Amino acid sequence: MAWLPWSRKSKDSFKKGQIVRDGSGSRYVEVGGRRHLADAPYVLPRDDQEINRLDFQHYMLRYALRGNFAAPTDSPASILDVGSGTGRWAMEMAAYFPDTNVVATDIVTPSAESTSVPGFGPEKRPENYTFVSGNVLNGLSFADGSFDYVHMRLLIFAIPEAAWPTVARELIRVTRPGGWIELVETGPQQNGGPAMDMLVDWITQASERRGVNPLIGPQVAEFLSGTGAINVKKRDIALPVGEAGGRIGKMAATDIFSVMTGVKALVTSQGIASEEEYTAALNQARADINRYQCTLPFYLAFGQRSGH
Repeated sequence: MAWLPWSRKSKDSFKKGQIVRDGSGSRYVEVGGRRHLADAPYVLPRDDQEINRLDFQHYMLRYALRGNFAAPTDSPASILDVGSGTGRWAMEMAAYFPDTNVVATDIVTPSAESTSVPGFGPEKRPENYTFVSGNVLNGLSFADGSFDYVHMRLLIFAIPEAAWPTVARELIRVTRPGGWIELVETGPQQNGGPAMDMLVDWITQASERRGVNPLIGPQVAEFLSGTGAINVKKRDIALPVGEAGGRIGKMAATDIFSVMTGVKALVTSQGIASEEEYTAALNQARADINRYQCTLPFYLAFGQRSGH
């Protein structure tokens, strides 16, 4: 699978930082007390704090969307979760569909602590769940038409803008004819006030230097349609942010500020804003969050691979 190479400029987007390796050999840059992947365009950290955020975000989305999936898939024989993160979504699907073969794939192998679901401890995962290490940017290691349902969500900070059409075609390739593909993405929060807007602008600048466009979320249905997928449906969801939004509003605010805290080192290491400027804007945005009718958008699309 060909895609736009990650440039040296992108790789040097952390001006300072110590290179370390984990037990699996993955390389990370440690900067500002957070750990970021050194050999991938992923903007967010990949450390224990981010694992906790990803699980929290999973629960928030499951609550907001009233379930783990929207595509009208019925008792699929096989499911693939691309960019599976902690593996929690995939294992919950394995528990929900006990007769289905569920495969999760990600560039980083999830830790045992992050891959448990209710009823399944770290050493006892669903028997129908499997993790396979892989990077969708390099092509998936599965044969054509391997899965009845292919799922990918919230990789907007991981996939270079130029690679999106190719990634969408790769998802279609591994889906069986008539099978379903589902994409869920997000975008920057809206109507959050001047400080929030400034933070969004800084994060967008930092992301673009790594080839990533965090504003591309609304185009997921277009990417899916561009593969030749049929019966494509799109849903735009705007979650309220802040106390006025009740439980989901408080959850959305927690998620937003966790993301903004996580990318602080990326922004400041590039000289886009100083640590003092970033901290001041973050504090002001927290103070403002209940003054505005802020929303956090999500863009959901699903469709079928054509053919028989």
